[in-house]
Amino acid sequence: MARSTIGDQELALLQSIGQQGDATVGEVAADFGEARGLARSTVLTMMERLRAKGYLRRHRVDGVYRYAATRGEDDVVQGAVAAFVEKTLQGSVSPFVAFMSKRGKVSDDELAELEALVERLQSERRED
Repeated sequence: MARSTIGDQELALLQSIGQQGDATVGEVAADFGEARGLARSTVLTMMERLRAKGYLRRHRVDGVYRYAATRGEDDVVQGAVAAFVEKTLQGSVSPFVAFMSKRGKVSDDELAELEALVERLQSERRED
């Protein structure tokens, strides 16, 4: 099942829930919402939208719903990046690569990941 894309604030909320493990609306409102000036009702609406999109699930514990992410943070972030590339960059990664080259702040680990990715892509291209 393909999932709907999510916005920046929804992504941040998912990351917050992911750090907590699972949480009630009240816990998320206190931890995530208050810091951003969001009312409990707004947090509830966001959580229910994320549940409808398939990013959260809920279960009842002692009469209270507890929400948990349905997949890991890496998967969610990867989906958000994919949506950004497709929608904003019209599927081209060139503008993103240009940004990264000008940014100048790439750690050794990130550079190693990029080198491994380029090597894998070149290998796949040779196989085709």
